[in-house]
Amino acid sequence: MIPGGGQPNMQQLLQQAQKMQQDLAAAQEELARTEVEGQAGGGLVKATVTGSGELRNLVIDPKAVDPEDTETLADLVVAAVQAANENAQQLQQQKLGPLAQGLGGVPGLPF
Repeated sequence: MIPGGGQPNMQQLLQQAQKMQQDLAAAQEELARTEVEGQAGGGLVKATVTGSGELRNLVIDPKAVDPEDTETLADLVVAAVQAANENAQQLQQQKLGPLAQGLGGVPGLPF
């Protein structure tokens, strides 16, 4: 509520919302450029994803490769990618969380 019971200044609210939208877009761009890593098997498999969750790199130590046991290798790959995605989600919360909370405070916006 506005002190004194007056109506909110719509121009000011729109400018505030536009700035928050720009800040959100900038944070999303930064996430897309930032890379985080996850690993499994004590570092035998390492996955690198962007902050937005795009898989960029996968490194498999030759010690993890056993032609007789490809299931374990597949499990390590999945675990490394999941760990990297969890790290990306934490990064998203750090970067986008405060912005999303700020947008929720603007009256009349459906956030």
